[in-house]
Amino acid sequence: MENDNKDGLRSRDWFGKTGKDGFIYRSWIKNQGYPAHQFKGKPVIGICNTWSETTPCNGHFREIAQFVKNGIYEAGGFPLEFPVMSLGETIIRPTAMLYRNLAAMTVEESIRGNPFDAVVLLTGCDKTTPSLVMGAASVDLPTIVVPGGPMLNGKFQGKDIGSGTDVWKFADDFRTGKMSAEDFEEAEACMSRSAGHCSTMGTASTMAVMCEALGLTLPGISAIPAVDSRKKMLAHMTGMRIVEMAKENLKISDILTKGAFENAIKINAAVGGSTNLILHLLAIAARIGVDLKLEDFDDLGSKIPLLVNLMPSGKFLMEDFYYAGGLPVVIKEMSEVLRKDTISVNGKSIVENSEKARNWNPEVIFPYNNPLKEEAGITVVRGNLCPDGSVIKVSAATDKLLTHRGKAVVFETIEDYHARIDDPELDIDENSIMVLKNSGPKGYPGMPEVGSMALPKKILEKGITDLVRISDARMSGTAFGTVFLHVSPESAVGGPLAFVQNGDMITVDVPNKILNLDISEEEMETRRKNWKPLDLGYVRGYAKMYIESVNQAHLGADFDYLVGKSGSKVNRESH
Repeated sequence: MENDNKDGLRSRDWFGKTGKDGFIYRSWIKNQGYPAHQFKGKPVIGICNTWSETTPCNGHFREIAQFVKNGIYEAGGFPLEFPVMSLGETIIRPTAMLYRNLAAMTVEESIRGNPFDAVVLLTGCDKTTPSLVMGAASVDLPTIVVPGGPMLNGKFQGKDIGSGTDVWKFADDFRTGKMSAEDFEEAEACMSRSAGHCSTMGTASTMAVMCEALGLTLPGISAIPAVDSRKKMLAHMTGMRIVEMAKENLKISDILTKGAFENAIKINAAVGGSTNLILHLLAIAARIGVDLKLEDFDDLGSKIPLLVNLMPSGKFLMEDFYYAGGLPVVIKEMSEVLRKDTISVNGKSIVENSEKARNWNPEVIFPYNNPLKEEAGITVVRGNLCPDGSVIKVSAATDKLLTHRGKAVVFETIEDYHARIDDPELDIDENSIMVLKNSGPKGYPGMPEVGSMALPKKILEKGITDLVRISDARMSGTAFGTVFLHVSPESAVGGPLAFVQNGDMITVDVPNKILNLDISEEEMETRRKNWKPLDLGYVRGYAKMYIESVNQAHLGADFDYLVGKSGSKVNRESH
């Protein structure tokens, strides 16, 4: 079959064909009203849209997609919008993380199987961002990201409130009678008063910042509120830029270098970003072929100071961050510790792109040499309780609990936790350490955001707001506390966490990066021999496939058979 492919565009293997195949490819698309000249050598740009009414954070994406299209048309491209599975952590059960890898598969196959020369990823609620970037990385076309943007600041009883972070506080106050049912209900509408994702530096904001830090977005876009007209303007400009990237063949692998990942790790520490970034960045790096390890997050990020005063590590919100100057100000402050030998989607380094940034609110963004908090990055700990590592977000923890020894109060499952947490007879005090098992990648399955277990009512009534908590689960990026997460290997596969018993003493020493169960090796081995795994009860479908194929947390919890990219070539012709 003859093929007019003089310009080297991938889409010409579809729309440039003569004869029957070319007729079919062009004719059926024309039923949507596209004129013939759209098929004559224009770069075809796929717009990957995660709009869904069940993903509230992404509910405005149909409008954002139109602005991207406007830019593509202006630059001489041919936009084709396509849907993929949308993941909203606020609605979907049991957890959006269970479906991150499935969504990444749909993205990868949708891009590879269609006549795209480049793609625009519309990302918002937290798992949509890594799933789209993972899928795009596996195909390796020119790629650019448009983050959907945060909600406007919540307003409740004369104060700003932040999505997620204040939910946990309100819930504790409601349980202890400090907040009425009427106020609790009123706060629902006051917190979520515009389109967009969480207004705190939760996982959605963290992943948006990550994309800008990696160089996958136009400069300054990550913090713009969803309803700000400047979000639409930059969506238009993104559409224009992706057409040029297609012509330049500036692929996602040209941007996602080891240096780009190193910058993202450091910047995540400076903004007080979510621990979920670790899982997602490890998975993306493995897809693109970059050797990234759990230790890199500690080596590169744990000594970085906290510069951004946002919930849950501070007091302001994403809207304030944008008005203060957004991520370019942070990048400028950090320029001496960032890699400059990387490029972003506009061909310049993120440091070059931030040279003219100005800080309009020093209460929100602090100088690097006078930070909000010293050495506030995510710390990786190890010990006989977590030989493959566990992580803690130091900026959101209680300082005095970072060195601690206490007795374990064990919950075998999240259902066990819910059944007993407010039992007046529960043997727990302010020195105890809460331990949750069977909530890792395989054990739940999907590794839910339950690691920041709410404290028992009787502990809250004493005025105590934090205990050490340990689990193989994740926690919401909006949450806070002295919480050890992602314990690896997880308890469901026989990791040491499975062997913890009520009353065992556990030693926490974050400065020395240690998390130990204080029992002998002989006792540990005895418990290992006597351990029996839970029957997870999944015998069919996607969940069964997930359990059989998912990697452990320290490897990014991707499917073992999806590590590495396979490129954009379609192996079989149709028709």
